[in-house]
Amino acid sequence: MFEKRAGNDALNANPDVFLYPATSQINITTHGSDWYWAVTAVMVVSSIAFIGLSFTVPRRDRVFHYITAAITLVASIAYFTMASNLGYAAIPVEFIRTNPLVAGMDGQNYREIFYVRYIDWFVTTPLLLMDLLLTAGLPWPTVLYTILMDWIMVVTGLVGALVASSYKWGYFVFAMAALFFIAYNVCYVGLAHAKAIGPNVHRTFLMCGVWTIFLWFLYPIAWGLSEGGNVISPDSEAVFYGVLDIMAKPVFGAMLLFGHRNIDPAVLGLHIRDYDDPIARNEKSAGLGSAAAQPHNNNNGVVNNGVVDNTTTSAPVTAGTHGTSTV
Repeated sequence: MFEKRAGNDALNANPDVFLYPATSQINITTHGSDWYWAVTAVMVVSSIAFIGLSFTVPRRDRVFHYITAAITLVASIAYFTMASNLGYAAIPVEFIRTNPLVAGMDGQNYREIFYVRYIDWFVTTPLLLMDLLLTAGLPWPTVLYTILMDWIMVVTGLVGALVASSYKWGYFVFAMAALFFIAYNVCYVGLAHAKAIGPNVHRTFLMCGVWTIFLWFLYPIAWGLSEGGNVISPDSEAVFYGVLDIMAKPVFGAMLLFGHRNIDPAVLGLHIRDYDDPIARNEKSAGLGSAAAQPHNNNNGVVNNGVVDNTTTSAPVTAGTHGTSTV
């Protein structure tokens, strides 16, 4: 019904043929699996350590402990899956290599692509950005939009990894554009906010932010050498991504929590009240009789010493030489 337009080669490059078989030839070996188990252990131990550290501070100050522990906990599950040689798809490589480690066999060149890695990133990288951007005290619209760009980066990276044709590099470009946007918000916008809050916040954010963005720009290199270009073996891919994830998650988490030991979350705009904290007087006043709840007050909710004055007077008051009197 619809004819192909001249110059549009998309349907030729990506024909209606199912290219994803049940087996692959370019896979991890026992060495790669052993490495994944080691990273799993690092992530599990880190999760336990971060949760344990949360008990050293009041519950209302544990938000960064919980977020950081969640990052390594989710990563533990992902690495457990990859160590078990699960959560992957067999994808035909774009570049057929002569290196026996990435050459395939019997004329078949399907590489093992761990899609579970991207599920991990889809959950953990927004949490990591929350750790950073909440430390800088950024407003929620900026935080949420940065997380959206992060999701775009991860999803386009996954789609590119699963595409067999050269169109995968188009998704790579989308992912890189999103990464540059994230880097701008962290290194410029976030740094300015952190500096305005105080030296402790600025120092912690600078240390963790630069560390994170530096590492995140190494991930595209790993992608290009493995899922993208089929240059390094899946075992080498495991080591490359594993080292980056250890640096970007457990090490980052330790750095962040160390910096937060002298930072009150309330300074960052995170006012969290525990159930057994005393209720402030102004909170009680707001709950029992605020200006909005007393529309007929003649004083229109004048605040005296931080408490809403809801006293109703029958007549204006004037101040005289010897005191006050009603007119």
